[in-house]
Amino acid sequence: MDKMPKWADVVLIPLISLLLAAILSALVIWAIGESPSKALWIMIDGALGSKYAWGYTLYYATNFIFTGLAVSVAFHARMFNIGGEGQAMLGGLGVALVCLYIPWPHWTLALLGATVGAALFGAAWSFVPAVLQAKRGSHIVITTIMFNFIAAALLNYLLVNQLKRPGSMEPATAKFPDPTHLPSFYDMLAPLGISFSRGAPANVSFLVALAACLFVWLLIWRTRLGYEIRAFGQSESAAKYAGISPTKIIVVSMTISGALAGMMALNNVMGEAERLVLNAVEGAGFIGIAVALMGRSHPVGVLLAAILFGALYQGGAILSQDTNIPVQLILVIQALVILFTGALDNMVRMPLERLFLALRRKPAAPAHTKPAE
Repeated sequence: MDKMPKWADVVLIPLISLLLAAILSALVIWAIGESPSKALWIMIDGALGSKYAWGYTLYYATNFIFTGLAVSVAFHARMFNIGGEGQAMLGGLGVALVCLYIPWPHWTLALLGATVGAALFGAAWSFVPAVLQAKRGSHIVITTIMFNFIAAALLNYLLVNQLKRPGSMEPATAKFPDPTHLPSFYDMLAPLGISFSRGAPANVSFLVALAACLFVWLLIWRTRLGYEIRAFGQSESAAKYAGISPTKIIVVSMTISGALAGMMALNNVMGEAERLVLNAVEGAGFIGIAVALMGRSHPVGVLLAAILFGALYQGGAILSQDTNIPVQLILVIQALVILFTGALDNMVRMPLERLFLALRRKPAAPAHTKPAE
């Protein structure tokens, strides 16, 4: 029997964690002499108060959806994929090669090709740590973290020595050809008579991220492979007894996880920058861990958590511009949200579990008996 209702685990714990992070953040803002209520309003307005703000919030959220889903798939197999950063970097390399060296006639075909390229390169970068875990017992956390550094070094070498635009000193590829440029929300909504901010970077890859959410839901809860992944994650010994191959599950789930992380490059490399640059990932691989934890590894939860973190990123940027709050404090606020929703999850969970267990054990009131005649 579960220690608490499902709704409490999915909704109540994240809300309480978020509230605790907000209270502590307010105390920090108050301690430096700023108004917490004013700061909160500026963040909300900066993230959600205009179409331009929504364009940036959804742009950041798109990155976090892909990396959050990547971590979620690995979580279901009881693995901690810390390599989303490196897998997204290599996904960007796959996107760049597809866009630069294949003559695409239209962005729709280019998007399909880039999706395959990003997924294949991201999957390939997670395949080696998966095999090392399955065959040699190497811990997936250690290998995926180390592969982040290898990916950064590899990408730096390629951008400086192989892919750099001739005559340029910047470690970046040339601009992708026009037929590969993805339509922004402004481009998509204008033919429908709906106005949107022209300068906002949100683009059609957000719809690809929503499709990825549906794919992960179907995979994990509607396929035999998904059942095997969940069974392996719940009990490896029971899964082996049932005939499920640990090697297969480790390799397949990590490969899918890496492919999803690699697909993040559709948004930041193909959709926004329209070229490959260094540091394009900007920590989104690590934010995906917090998104998966807060979203309870469910695609709907990941989607909502990604939008929340997208709002924190955009609102925090506006807050640092419009107040005397330093940008470093914005990072502290974001870190507090990650801390309470991730590392300190049990601090909220355990008291709630005891509360719900106590409510279940509460004796029922004695029934009234009819007096004898």
